[in-house]
Order: sequence, then C-alpha cells, then structure tokens
Amino acid sequence: MHPEQAGQRLRIIVGAAIIACGRVLACARADPPELAGKWEFPGGKVEPGETEVEALIRECDEELGVRVEVGDRIGRDVPLGHGQAVLRVYAARLADGDLPRALEHSELRWLTAGELNSVVWLPADAPIVAALPPLLAS
Repeated sequence: MHPEQAGQRLRIIVGAAIIACGRVLACARADPPELAGKWEFPGGKVEPGETEVEALIRECDEELGVRVEVGDRIGRDVPLGHGQAVLRVYAARLADGDLPRALEHSELRWLTAGELNSVVWLPADAPIVAALPPLLAS
C-alpha cells in the first residue's frame, strides 16, 4: 500500500545502486557543508505524480547525465528525517554507451565489493552498502 493511501505523509527518497562490471557507482556529496565529502548513491525525492522508477530515471539524468534501466529493490526501507521519510534503493544499469559525469557531486568512483568500505558513506546508505557484495560478485 502506498503511504498516501494509508493516510501517512511519508516522503519517499529513491537511490540508484548503478552496477557495471562487478562495481557500483559511489558519488561524493558536494554540499551541504556538513555532508560534503561523504558518499551516497545518486537519487532524490519522488515528486507528486511520479513513480519511484520515474524519479530515479529523472534524478540519474539530472545528477549524472545518464539514462538508467531500473531493476530490483536492494535492502529494506531506511528511515530518514526522524521517520518523516524513507530511502528506497534500487539496482540499476547504465543505458548502452552512457558514462556518468559528476554534475552535482564532487567526485565519482566505481567500487568493487572489496572497496565498498574505502569511502565514508552517509549513514542512510550504510545498510544498502552492506547488502551489495552478492550483487557485485558477477
């Protein structure tokens, strides 16, 4: 059931774990200052009238200049903002020939399963990072 249908006003934030060649794309925040330099998955808020998949496709275009194909959810809902929002991360693949560019981030890195802990992830992304190794073992 959609949160709106349940009478709740839960904000949905979506993230994309973009996987290619056994690596996942990590993005370093450029701002706000208290989050700058921490790592996350690209994504953002689901806007009214938009599905989670549509939001992810839009956000990846805005943040990275890429087209993505969205796959299955990874992990569970991660509560954010004192229960006012949840993060939902989906596996994704780049459309043929698309290469991500750091349009809104300070840096991008492709990480193998063994390199996942080589960056400081935002706390909300940590449970998703823990679920990634089996998906990177291809």
